[in-house]
Amino acid sequence: MTTVTSATGASSASTSSAQSGSALSGDYQTFLRMLTVQMQNQDPLNPIESTDYAVQLATFSGVEQQVVTNQLLESLATQMGVMGMAQLAGWVGMEARSEAPAYFDGTPITVSPNPILGADQAVLVITDEAGKEVSRQMIEVSSDPITWDGRTDSGDLVPEGIYNFTLENYENGELLETTTVETYSRIVEAQGTSAGTVLVLAGGVTIGTADVTALRDPDAS
Repeated sequence: MTTVTSATGASSASTSSAQSGSALSGDYQTFLRMLTVQMQNQDPLNPIESTDYAVQLATFSGVEQQVVTNQLLESLATQMGVMGMAQLAGWVGMEARSEAPAYFDGTPITVSPNPILGADQAVLVITDEAGKEVSRQMIEVSSDPITWDGRTDSGDLVPEGIYNFTLENYENGELLETTTVETYSRIVEAQGTSAGTVLVLAGGVTIGTADVTALRDPDAS
């Protein structure tokens, strides 16, 4: 079942805003009472200048406006977050390309190697979640997507689980660099968290929306 989990920040923000507004109103009434008492108990021989009252009122008014502005900004940020979650609803069920590990459940996995400049030989290395190598195969030095059928070098089918994909880049037989290979995985859920929106991929792997480099319809692939 694919879901989009929306954060409950909107209702929390509304409650917080209402509470802050009530507190602000109470503080303003308290300020006015204090100002009245100050006026009633001032030294008649040395009365407080009217400009001093104006400064106090202006200062409190400025603080009040800043609090209201902060509340509005907080509410706007929450609403934008909810809108973002609504837009991500269309991502659920799609396949995302990223450098995250991929979950193998018997369905072939599409990988997108990207050999580095200067490489004349590329080797795709696949390891399981424990880091054990299950496959090592020579591939063309090309960024064209290829499919891994879930089999080891000996032809055995690997068990279901999370697998990592790396690419060894060689030039004239010398290893230049080992790079992470991007894979396509199905998005099963979008979650709003305190750290931002994350996407849950098949098998429970999570990535950020910024980690996605491409999206595709699995039915069209």
